[in-house]
Amino acid sequence: MTTAATEEYELVLSVGDTTFLDYRSIKLKREGYGPTGNGGNGLILHSALAIEPQQGQPLGLLWQKLWNREHKPKPPKDETPKQKKQRQAKNRKAARQKPFAEKESYKWVEALTEVEKQVEVNTRVIHIFDREGDIAEVFDRVRQLKHTGVVVRAAHNRSLDSNSKRLWAQMESLPIRFEQEIDVPATANRQGRRTKLAVRFSRVNLRTPYRFDNRDPFQVYAVYATEIDCPEGETSLSWMLLTTEVVENPLMASNILRWY
Repeated sequence: MTTAATEEYELVLSVGDTTFLDYRSIKLKREGYGPTGNGGNGLILHSALAIEPQQGQPLGLLWQKLWNREHKPKPPKDETPKQKKQRQAKNRKAARQKPFAEKESYKWVEALTEVEKQVEVNTRVIHIFDREGDIAEVFDRVRQLKHTGVVVRAAHNRSLDSNSKRLWAQMESLPIRFEQEIDVPATANRQGRRTKLAVRFSRVNLRTPYRFDNRDPFQVYAVYATEIDCPEGETSLSWMLLTTEVVENPLMASNILRWY
């Protein structure tokens, strides 16, 4: 149904996010599930929600993945601090050596791949990811797909391919291209407000990690928005967005901000 609904659009947004289904208070569901963090017990659900880009109208779910984590074995009761340190180091090494397709972070790449299989070739899908989706495998996979793009909020101050300059330093060195007013919704930790953003944008080449066969840099565009005159007592807004879409004018930069 959702795939059919996307056929009339040339471009659709796919918002990716993870939900934790916590069943810790339901005795009958305590077996066969796994930890979800903060003492929780249950399942993990990752969804790709299709959104119409102009009005933000939800079209439906394009893809979902459901799984549970395995419970970690309890450490020996007589474990010494040295043995604990050795055990933790061993576990970290095993996690690093685990094939990427078996890691939880594979969900971001899996969403890109599975959604492209479903959507009509005349429709381009732009995936919107928060900072958890800022992994090199996402950018590597996108450059292998024909009808898929991404907007991801940067979590890492990545090296650029020239002079080892870092992403934040590069963008902060650029002049402000335009200013844009936005409405900031209220949350439990902040008051709603109308504010103004200073926006910079530029093409950047992100250095590709050595673990990839294709060592060509990831050619993306960065849109960097920072709040002007943040009210006292509030946390200033700052978004570093990386996108595979071409951003060469203020209109497209404003679209990237709106999509995010």
